[in-house]
Amino acid sequence: MSHALTDIRLSVLSNADRLPALANWAVVVAVAVTKWDARHRTRKHLSKMPHHLLSDVGLDPVTAAREAAKPFWRD
Repeated sequence: MSHALTDIRLSVLSNADRLPALANWAVVVAVAVTKWDARHRTRKHLSKMPHHLLSDVGLDPVTAAREAAKPFWRD
């Protein structure tokens, strides 16, 4: 799966209103799966991040662990 889609591109795709119903459904599913994949990868990296880097991004270990423990489908 390509990770080149940005939030802006995802927004444009998910707001496409001139597509046939099946194509529109496919876009909605693709956008959801792409977002889930990004959350999964981000949370996986966050769970492995050393404490000194967590403080660099403004997170404490407890908050980072809480975020990393969320399932990929939760925002």
